[in-house]
Amino acid sequence: MQYPIDLRFKLLTFGQRITATDASGSMLMFIKQKMFKLKEKVEIFSDENQTQVIFHIEADRMIDWSANYSFTDGQGNDWGAVRRKGMRSLWSARYEVMQDGQVDMEINEESPMKKIFESVLSEIPILGFVATYLINPSYLIRRTDGTPVLRLVKQPAVWEGRYTIEKLGELPEDDELRSLMALIMLVLLERRRG
Repeated sequence: MQYPIDLRFKLLTFGQRITATDASGSMLMFIKQKMFKLKEKVEIFSDENQTQVIFHIEADRMIDWSANYSFTDGQGNDWGAVRRKGMRSLWSARYEVMQDGQVDMEINEESPMKKIFESVLSEIPILGFVATYLINPSYLIRRTDGTPVLRLVKQPAVWEGRYTIEKLGELPEDDELRSLMALIMLVLLERRRG
């Protein structure tokens, strides 16, 4: 994959549809989240026409702070999971990327103070709109030894959500795909911010 990768979605649509494009502008994935489901389900297609499902992301339980979101490919093979770290996520977004039931990588918000400022300022009319436009969170994926491998940055946008994924270190292709799916789920869960 050619970095940076751009994730874009319209804010005022029924159901979430995200396009992922690489640095050359080629579409990598088309992501579609099912609406009105008790358990969240996301399908990842190879193109916008939705001809071939390449991955599924599905919650293991109904709405919950620390649900596990498992990844499977189009043939049903297990690719790991991501889970939000419960109550700590109120102050700073934290996720764990799992492989074979073990924590493989962690996702942490780079600046927890941004979340606090955004939460306080977003309650003030007009100023809240400006604050959510200007205060854009960023997240780091790190290996368990603390080595950063990817960064997700929310970009300023008014009528759409826009995120950029930057590569910071080398990682095997399967870890890269697992990380990308974890970041997609993070975007879907944290999209109302910034």
